[in-house]
Amino acid sequence: MEVKTSNPRVYISLPKKYVAAFAENYELDHWLVIKELNPYVTERYVRAYFREWGTVTACKIKMRPNLEGKKALAYVRFSTADEADRAEWAGPHYIGGDVEVKQVVSPKMEDSDEEVTAGVATTQPRRSMGLGYILEDAQWL
Repeated sequence: MEVKTSNPRVYISLPKKYVAAFAENYELDHWLVIKELNPYVTERYVRAYFREWGTVTACKIKMRPNLEGKKALAYVRFSTADEADRAEWAGPHYIGGDVEVKQVVSPKMEDSDEEVTAGVATTQPRRSMGLGYILEDAQWL
């Protein structure tokens, strides 16, 4: 019986002048990493926020413990390097609070179902188990 394991995606932060040399050997995906994200912001909201600068092809949010409370970390993939550049340069960004945005690249991989998130915006904010509103669409800010 064969055990199937998935290779984790590797995110690489490089100075812009080295990305072209790296791209000679690998097909690259262009990502933004968003740090210090409010934990009540959803993937749909982040996707809607960044669509102003280009085509968002994937969005994933991961929770991470922080000394001062819980914060989230988001990964947003753009279809081109130019779109990721424009989104990064448009900062500073305010996504449910002040966030830190950094551009990274990763070698192209086959997408897993959990990595790619559909970007359908809702028309009303939804309540989160009585804890407050979950931000799903940028129109509500």
